Amino acid sequence: MRLLRIGAAGSERPCVLSTGGSDLDASSVCDDYTPDFFASGGLVRLEEALSAGDLPEVDVSGQRTGACIARPHKIICIGLNYADHAAESGLAEPPEPVVFFKATNTIVGPHDDVRIPRGSTKTDWEVELGVVIGAQARYLDDEAAAQA
Repeated sequence: MRLLRIGAAGSERPCVLSTGGSDLDASSVCDDYTPDFFASGGLVRLEEALSAGDLPEVDVSGQRTGACIARPHKIICIGLNYADHAAESGLAEPPEPVVFFKATNTIVGPHDDVRIPRGSTKTDWEVELGVVIGAQARYLDDEAAAQA
């Protein structure tokens, strides 16, 4: 199951790309894929609706695809997280992860324009992987983190 948000920026509606390849409207399950959706068991409800065949097909051709998650609370990034990227940047592999934050308003859809600040001289691009943590957690030990 792949989550999609289809429509004009700021007016996206939640959809699902099913394993069968159909685009399905998830509006009956949620208003949007927000942090509250994930924290309240939204994925379970969505999977149940999908399994029951309760999500109608929708034609998304020609429509904008937005970021798959709306209004994340924060975006935490890991830089230079693989050897080839460090090498192509002319940098040594860091001994510990390079952690940095991005502003949440920088998240865009896969075909949206990326706004580069004036005077930027070190803009970099790469494919990103997002991980959604659906519950608040602090100070987890290794065993609890593995189960989360």
